[in-house]
Amino acid sequence: MDIGVKTDTGRIRDNNQDAYYLPSDKNVPLFIIADGMGGHKAGEIASSLAIDLISENFNKFLDMENVNEENIKENILKSINKANEKIYKKAMKEEDCSGMGTTVTLAYISNKNLYIGHVGDSRAYAFKDGNLLQITEDHSLVEELIKNGSISKEEAKYHPQRNIITRAVGTSKNIEVDIMALSKKTVEILLLCTDGLTSMLDDDEIKNTLINSENMQLACEDLVKLSNDKGGYDNITVLAIKL
Repeated sequence: MDIGVKTDTGRIRDNNQDAYYLPSDKNVPLFIIADGMGGHKAGEIASSLAIDLISENFNKFLDMENVNEENIKENILKSINKANEKIYKKAMKEEDCSGMGTTVTLAYISNKNLYIGHVGDSRAYAFKDGNLLQITEDHSLVEELIKNGSISKEEAKYHPQRNIITRAVGTSKNIEVDIMALSKKTVEILLLCTDGLTSMLDDDEIKNTLINSENMQLACEDLVKLSNDKGGYDNITVLAIKL
């Protein structure tokens, strides 16, 4: 696998509330990105906690002897739910962490499939044969407005409430998690990114950068640079894996 990653504060924000996870062992291909929210440094705490807790719990599952395609989805759900519970309790107990939460988009690559776990508006894309497909659905107010026909996709880009998300890890006692599986044959490049990228670049710009970059690390660096060149209004994290 060819793996690249880049995170950046952007040109407006004072701190980076994004976080990501890369495996130390490429034989355990688990990848996670998170975009935290909350006052002071609470967003940083939420995203960092999510990354640590989810990776710890899911890696424990992978160490077990009975890992198979059937129980991977179940353990993605368990791992995200455990993180949600701990972040929520911390937010309730500690005043500085009140109201904190985070998006989470997770990918695990098994022998046959690519598994995605998703909460919030960070995204997973699949690139294959020159086509870029958004795998995840944004859990956001503007996505709801698009679905019910109130606004167009073009209008959503400039909507004053485009940053409002409808689901996040740690903001409520119970969380709904989107989990899906794709055949590895349908994916050439997997891209995970926070909305600091997708609020600045459209899908064609992302696709063309992937096509024209020599490797995944350069692709991630080029995507972040392009986002910053267009304003860099938010933290930006990009993680790309060429299967």
